[in-house]
Amino acid sequence: MSESMTEVVERLSRIELALQTLVNGRIIKAWYSTREVSDLLDKAEFTVREWCRLGRINAEKRQSGRGPHAAWVISHEELLRLERDGLLPLE
Repeated sequence: MSESMTEVVERLSRIELALQTLVNGRIIKAWYSTREVSDLLDKAEFTVREWCRLGRINAEKRQSGRGPHAAWVISHEELLRLERDGLLPLE
C-alpha cells in the first residue's frame, strides 16, 4: 500500500473512532431540560423555552428544585418528533 493510502486509512480509522465516541456519548433520558434540548439542537435556550410557552413543542412544567419556580421539560419522544417533523403549528 502506498504512503498516501496508509494515511487515508489511518485518518478514516480516527474519524470512525470519533463518530463512535459521539454516538455513545448521547445518553438517552426520559426527560430533557430546555438547556439540554438547546445544546442538542444548537439553538438558544431562550428559543426552546419560547417554543414550550407557545405550544410549538409538547412540554411540561415540573418542579426544578429552584424554589417555587417550575421549569419546562421535554420528553425523549417529543425530542425525536421535533427532530423528525419540526415545530408544531401555532394555535
